[in-house]
Amino acid sequence: MSLKLRISILFFALSFATNAQEKPNVIVILADDLGLGDLSFYRKKHTANIILETPALDYLAENGVAFTNAHAPASLCAPSRYAIMTGNHCYRSEYPWGVWGSYQKSPIKNDQLTLGKLMQNAGYHTGFFGKWHLGGDFKRKSNPTTIYRGPRNKPQLDIDITKIMGGGPSYQGFDYSLTFMAGIQDVPYAVFENSDYLPLASDSEITFITQKKMDKLGVTLDKDEGLGDSHWNPHKMGPLLINKALDYIDAQADKEKPFFMYYSSLAVHLPHTPAAFLNGVKVANTTPSKHLDMVKELDIQIEMLLSKLREKQLLDNTLILLTSDNGGLLIRNTLASGHQPSDIYRGGKNQAYEGGNRVPFIAFWPSKITPRVDKNPVLGLDIMGTLAGLTQQELPKNQALDSENLLPILLKNADGNAKRTIITQAGTGKEVMITQEGFKLIIQVDKKDKTNTTRYPIALFNLNNNPTENEVKNLIHQTEYKEKVAALLQQYNQLRDTKTATRS
Repeated sequence: MSLKLRISILFFALSFATNAQEKPNVIVILADDLGLGDLSFYRKKHTANIILETPALDYLAENGVAFTNAHAPASLCAPSRYAIMTGNHCYRSEYPWGVWGSYQKSPIKNDQLTLGKLMQNAGYHTGFFGKWHLGGDFKRKSNPTTIYRGPRNKPQLDIDITKIMGGGPSYQGFDYSLTFMAGIQDVPYAVFENSDYLPLASDSEITFITQKKMDKLGVTLDKDEGLGDSHWNPHKMGPLLINKALDYIDAQADKEKPFFMYYSSLAVHLPHTPAAFLNGVKVANTTPSKHLDMVKELDIQIEMLLSKLREKQLLDNTLILLTSDNGGLLIRNTLASGHQPSDIYRGGKNQAYEGGNRVPFIAFWPSKITPRVDKNPVLGLDIMGTLAGLTQQELPKNQALDSENLLPILLKNADGNAKRTIITQAGTGKEVMITQEGFKLIIQVDKKDKTNTTRYPIALFNLNNNPTENEVKNLIHQTEYKEKVAALLQQYNQLRDTKTATRS
């Protein structure tokens, strides 16, 4: 972080002169590929046919503010993670469609504000747990004086994965970190504690993880073969992650500083490798699909976090914000069971339809928040503005350009901005979306245009009377909506091309 940025934020942090004990602890939970309909709380609003109950997630929703018009910044995880960590729309990144490789350059600049830096400056001890997926720096084995960068279309072996040299959580404002650089989905198949490789067993060694080796564990690799820990077993990574998080709460519970935990779960992304048991509860093979087994495992993890906070008498003074990086997974045997990961909405992960980015967003703070359902439009990247408001920090003008402070809505049941313009993006199809007062324009970005400036509208839906985006009601070619289409397209182009801030 630049000296100018540090001084600016520190000035406002010092003005927050409350006693440390009066500051709430904060836990941000970012689930991976968790759809709105994966929580029985949301699903029950539209059906009595509940395939999987999620009691811990429902407890947060029932006793907090549960947003029903919440959106991930993107329908895919990597760009969403940049936006949530920085409070900026995905298109402000140098890599707007995401950094997908663990050995790629991080999209977060050194002088850029992150959630970790924000909370450090407010006097918090900060901890990151779980999937990073924002790139990183590792030394090249053949030349340790250089950072490895290489093609991802073949196995990457010339890498020293014993230490993250830059770009990871330790370099983005986190005092402690337990990091899976790409979750359980991709290389390196290893765990890092405070940037150092953490052996999974006493006889662990760095080896080449192949599909043949994973076959013995009943695991189908989601992505590439590559370097990793010889004891890599994704069935055991969820339990490892949650227990390390509980250890962190134990260690911080009696400290003078409050703590900020960013819990970036591995569930429910592929490969679907549920634990046999977690917290004494059988998980694997207890639901209609391995996918739903992972939803169950995540719910158990949330219950474990809540139990630990109760044990340490921290629950009442802990703000928990929970959301997902994108919409739910459309897995065949999950759908066959009658479960709907996207609830009533069309599509799912990677798609431009509502199911791709409409996600759960829950704020839970027993001593401060009155439980209710809220219809205000919000984005996952609003976490930055909300935590700045919580800690009484004024965001610098050139930081977190799109992150709104939701604290007035959470604490005072304020009306919020029901007319707020929501900007999101889809995935590999390279569509972007702008939604205003219920009218949603889907815009195609020309895949051949590397500048991302060639854009044309392909669909217009009125979500007020067509929330499921029924294609029969696509208004794009109706004469009476030509001006609406043109105005929304112009507004999107103006905001993106002029880099105009969208936050209040």
